Amino acid sequence: MSREQWCERLFESIDAKRTEEFMSFLTPDACFRYGSAPPAHGSKAITQAVEHFFASVGSLSHRVLDLWETPGHLICRGEVRYQRLDGRRVQIPFCNVLTMRGDQIACYDIYLDATPLTAE
Repeated sequence: MSREQWCERLFESIDAKRTEEFMSFLTPDACFRYGSAPPAHGSKAITQAVEHFFASVGSLSHRVLDLWETPGHLICRGEVRYQRLDGRRVQIPFCNVLTMRGDQIACYDIYLDATPLTAE
């Protein structure tokens, strides 16, 4: 499977809010950080953080615009569209830096400004 296909499957699991499938992309001792939130370490903490986030939005949909691979890292730049729980829709640019260990993510860093998700 190409990196593009792998990345597409990763974001499909996120957009469908399939936590267990998403977690299969990560190492058991992974680190996960969304925006400026504190990082979550390990499967249990990441699962809790991801499920909490999924419950805080109505839906989400990623569109990857660029994908770069360097030794040990995969970098995804794109746009994510959220439907908030109040029905409002927002679009936010993102850049994810994935530190890889083989075919799994050891560190998942999401760089974005999440302010529109909570704006009044």
